[in-house]
Amino acid sequence: MGLTGTLAIFVGSIFVVSTPTAALAAVTKQFSYTCTGSMLGSTSGTISVGLSAPDSVTAGTTFDLTVKIPELTLATAPTTATTLQVNATLTPTPGSIQDPGVKTGANVTTSTTVSAKDVVYKVSVPTGTTGKVSVKPSQLVLSLASPSTTTTTCTTTSTEALDVTIGTGGGGGTDDVVEYDCDLASSGGDADYPADVDIKVVMTPPTSATANADASITWTGTIQSTGGTLKAPTGFPTTSPKMFVTIKASGAGAPSTATGEAALSTVTIGQNITLPTSVTVKIKPTTTGTVSLTAGDLAFGTSASSPTIKCLAPTTGLKAYTFTVGSSTSSPTTSSTPTNTTSSPKPTKTSTATVTVTPSSSTKKSKTPKAGADTGGGGEAGPDGRMFILTGTALVGAAAVGGLVMRRRNATRG
Repeated sequence: MGLTGTLAIFVGSIFVVSTPTAALAAVTKQFSYTCTGSMLGSTSGTISVGLSAPDSVTAGTTFDLTVKIPELTLATAPTTATTLQVNATLTPTPGSIQDPGVKTGANVTTSTTVSAKDVVYKVSVPTGTTGKVSVKPSQLVLSLASPSTTTTTCTTTSTEALDVTIGTGGGGGTDDVVEYDCDLASSGGDADYPADVDIKVVMTPPTSATANADASITWTGTIQSTGGTLKAPTGFPTTSPKMFVTIKASGAGAPSTATGEAALSTVTIGQNITLPTSVTVKIKPTTTGTVSLTAGDLAFGTSASSPTIKCLAPTTGLKAYTFTVGSSTSSPTTSSTPTNTTSSPKPTKTSTATVTVTPSSSTKKSKTPKAGADTGGGGEAGPDGRMFILTGTALVGAAAVGGLVMRRRNATRG
């Protein structure tokens, strides 16, 4: 039993260590805010807001700081659909907020209930930072996009902070979760846009590549629950819709960007868009060396040049993927059409002529030699062939008879 228990503990510890979520865990902390103003109804007074970040980040990069806005109750329902606007004041030490200001929160219908939704800020970590980054919240301003005069200001008196460890974790340049800023390509207005959408991007480069040949990269994306949703707006094409993926590249003479496309599954207006399982993007490097790849923009619709939805990727803090480009094993060949300036030797033709001479009527007649007996045609035709045939037949017959005689004698002697 003791050995069995030890084995169970050992196997269980292996399972815990090998569980992927252990390495991808995020640290979350709740902060209490006191709100004043006339926008909120029964939730006026105190609300609990969560701050979430990766469990560890890398110095010299950026990471996503998620502000979790809880469900709210408005004092008065709006007359038209609108959106909640969130402006959080956050102070990282060391570091800074790259994109401070107003973020778009949950959609607000003609109801007093506002659904919970997260907004995301980018935190820049200085190069050389060690230990940790501490993020302290202070003020939180909530408002409606329309009418913009409806606001509530919330403050926290907490002296605590959210601590993020500096290490080799998933922040910045090693993070494959990309926050896309998505909006309608043309003005039209939709309650779901603009939207910040977190997509986990994984690119699989080719295992081998050669110069002046297409290299295929497989792009996969998964929308994360930490970010906003990507919904099909009014007017989005439901017949043959596509997703267009752009990848940024550098090195080995590769083009700066390359785009691939894949068909979307069934799209319903107002519902979440399901991303394709994978998208193939081809890049043609022109020299040997190393190609570096990072996530680029996304587009949705029927045309990459004129999409319905455009999602912009950040320009920094993106995970890089690389692959090596070797030289081509075969030299390019060129073919040309020979001109007539130099004539090629022509084969010699050999003709065989068969001449058949038909004897004249005079040569067909037998002639009698002069000064000789009248022998008919024998003079020029030669001996008669029948003589040879008869002589041969006689010889064969004699040989057969002789053989029989000799056989009989031998039998008598025996």
